[in-house]
Amino acid sequence: MRPIISVSNLTKTYKGGFTALKNINLDIQDGEIFGLLGPNGAGKTTLISIICGIVNPGEGSITVDGHDIIRDYRATRSLIGLVPQELTTDAFETVWHTVSFSRGLYGKPKNPAHIEKVLKELSLWDKKDEKIMSLSGGMKRRVLIAKALSHEPQILFLDEPTAGVDVELRKDMWQVVRELRASGVTIILTTHYIEEAEEMADRIGVISNGEIILVEEKAELMRKLGTKQLTLELHSKLRKIPTSLKAHKLELMEEGMQLTYTYDTRGTRTGITTLLNDLSKAKIKFRDINTSQSSLEDIFVNLVKRSK
Repeated sequence: MRPIISVSNLTKTYKGGFTALKNINLDIQDGEIFGLLGPNGAGKTTLISIICGIVNPGEGSITVDGHDIIRDYRATRSLIGLVPQELTTDAFETVWHTVSFSRGLYGKPKNPAHIEKVLKELSLWDKKDEKIMSLSGGMKRRVLIAKALSHEPQILFLDEPTAGVDVELRKDMWQVVRELRASGVTIILTTHYIEEAEEMADRIGVISNGEIILVEEKAELMRKLGTKQLTLELHSKLRKIPTSLKAHKLELMEEGMQLTYTYDTRGTRTGITTLLNDLSKAKIKFRDINTSQSSLEDIFVNLVKRSK
């Protein structure tokens, strides 16, 4: 299957000499939710802005649904909707007018039924006649999504779409994203909320210092790079870990009342049975046992640290 977006050998260097992107190669598959993660200044917004035609590319090439973004600018731009980080809307216009106007910018004929559908899906219908300046930050962000969807794009870029949005609105917007994906829209999501990517994305790409350091199916990423922890709540305080248990690389926590054992999720043997036998031999008793698995956030932080 041909990717809907293909980035090949993309490098972007600004006039001052700063290289924002270094030899980026990335394919986005049709109909997927792709999570692009990276720390501040990593190059996420630059990459999105180039694909969307806002920033001029440097070296390399980009195609959108087979169209070159330079030669076939109009075709590629009409396929893309962008929800930017900044809340840039016309404060004195009504919700209905600003969303309808956005559709017209792409040369699309008027379609009040589509605008109504978008506003209702984003819980904006009862705000349609209100001026943008009167809306809350969360509602303004929804208006940005409505504007991006006004011309019925096949691809939607969401650049930090839930920044400054409360938890309830964030979950509502996740549901909107799921529905868009179900309708066939390809979604590229950048976010500081790692749990958002963990919840939503099919694949994860990590960018650091202008370079893509990893692209992986989310489930496979969690399997390959995830770890599990076994936490033992002890019956009595342990001052130090006995020499006989050193091989297990245990951590003594909670002022000696807890032992933590970390193991690889890919290992054919966890080592837990041996650990429990060795604890018994050392006459260390525990009253409770819990397991937990590393999150995508843990994996992301470790990947970025390694890339520096």
